[in-house]
Amino acid sequence: MLTVGIVIVCWSGLVAFGAWVRTARIRPDDDLTALIVRVMQVYARSVHGLRVEGAGFVPRRGQLPDSGAAPLIVVANHTAFIDPILVQAALPFEVRWIMAKDMATPSAGWLWDLARVILVDRRSNDSAPLREAIRHLKSGGVVGVFPEGYIERPPRVVYPFQDGVGLLVARTGAAVLPVVIDGTPQVEDGSGALVTPSRSRVRFLAPIRYKDRGMSAAEIARDLRRVFVDATGWPTSDRTPRWENGAWTDIGLDGREIRRDLE
Repeated sequence: MLTVGIVIVCWSGLVAFGAWVRTARIRPDDDLTALIVRVMQVYARSVHGLRVEGAGFVPRRGQLPDSGAAPLIVVANHTAFIDPILVQAALPFEVRWIMAKDMATPSAGWLWDLARVILVDRRSNDSAPLREAIRHLKSGGVVGVFPEGYIERPPRVVYPFQDGVGLLVARTGAAVLPVVIDGTPQVEDGSGALVTPSRSRVRFLAPIRYKDRGMSAAEIARDLRRVFVDATGWPTSDRTPRWENGAWTDIGLDGREIRRDLE
């Protein structure tokens, strides 16, 4: 009888676990992605004490583009390597992130493929990634963008927003869901943020519709930057990393320039 009881308890536990995982399903009939999202949520809460604010601004599943609503672009400031994980852990739908190719570690190519990341080579004029993002939005998907293009160094400063985010909004008529990220681990080695505990916060702001405002891509990008400045009260800076002579001249936590050779 004891053995039978143990089997029943274990089976019940597995059934309950499976049901819990499936409630995180963000792709139809995709239990693997649901499991990954659950792992993200547990990781974000246990390692980074993730707090989510403004959840009422997040569209529900029935308000997503595949139900006839406007396409949706998630726009966030960039504070650490873990930012996409934290934002995805706070959302009930899948986000395909746009990521600079030079920041995508080749050895983790399987991860970028699994997450369906849209890689952009910012040293070329290849428009294929933009077209892929537009197709995904028009097919009912959600795209995530870090318009600063680089991790904020030093933190709690709003850097210039690239015109690309405005172009994506203008081309698709998408609504924008702004997300302010704060409190993440501040370490020079980006991957070090994965194992450094923190008290991170993800704060959603009211969605914005730019459709029919007659604004150019550059104007949309500038206005979005203003939204983040107003929401945070952080100072602005026009300094950004630059590519020259086969290397990025980056900015360190202390504000000093650091040369990062990539070739």
